[in-house]
Amino acid sequence: MMQPTPYHHVAVGTGSRHVHVSGQIARLADGTPVAPGNLADQVSQALRNTAIGLAGAGAGFADVLRLTFYVTHWTPDRMGELMAGIEHVAAEIGLPLPMPPSSLIGVEILFEPDVLVEVEATAILD
Repeated sequence: MMQPTPYHHVAVGTGSRHVHVSGQIARLADGTPVAPGNLADQVSQALRNTAIGLAGAGAGFADVLRLTFYVTHWTPDRMGELMAGIEHVAAEIGLPLPMPPSSLIGVEILFEPDVLVEVEATAILD
């Protein structure tokens, strides 16, 4: 039996303003790391920071066409942690479930050793 996918496979955007939010990580506004070693909590905070970036451009997750998750030392058995972080914060930040089209890219390391996940978003506005 096939499991339901947690994201849409296709999005079509209309509008003239493209919003690109660079990789957001699990840091507070003052730079304090959030939840070292905890993928689920880092995913939640990275998505909160993504929401802040979108809001700064007058957008929200309803405007997002694509999300990209970069996760260090990725193995498929970590999917539960990733999804737990997404589900924990979705209602708080207005992230629809299923999510917009999304990609997950496993990487060896991100720019600092405590960073387990980085999230990028692309949105389009009228």
